[in-house]
Amino acid sequence: MKRTLYLVRHAKAEDRASFQRDHDRELVPEGIMAAARIGRHLADQGIKPDFLISSTANRARDTGKVMAEQLHIDPEKMVLEPKLFDGGPKAYIAAINGVDQHCGSVMLFGHNPDISYFAEYLTHADVGSMSKGAVAIIEFEDLDWAAVSGRTGHLIDLISPKKMKES
Repeated sequence: MKRTLYLVRHAKAEDRASFQRDHDRELVPEGIMAAARIGRHLADQGIKPDFLISSTANRARDTGKVMAEQLHIDPEKMVLEPKLFDGGPKAYIAAINGVDQHCGSVMLFGHNPDISYFAEYLTHADVGSMSKGAVAIIEFEDLDWAAVSGRTGHLIDLISPKKMKES
């Protein structure tokens, strides 16, 4: 069974104010629109992930909610994983390895630099630094989620809001 992972870096958020915790930063209107545009683009391609996982940070969670709405998925079904905020790549692999084997596709919402490192770790492709709101699409052939690890995936596409504006 082929499995597909959609790694999504949160969309553009407000700058961190001196009194504000990084975890609590909100999406700016431009970020909300970019997340909606990417979500609609994926929906137009017939993409509808079986499972959604997000960091608990406001900007990642809200990116997930906006995209879920565009993908016609109940945003309340998204699972929040606190370790995806500042937990490093190990938190990302643990989140993916724990996905139910009946799920064929997963969308994970997280943060840089961890999400970019994770995409490169899984695929050994030169992803670079994923832009805000970007989606890396990775496929795994005949592999259970529990067996996903370094160099087991193939980068299928890297979609960014900037590229979508240009097309």
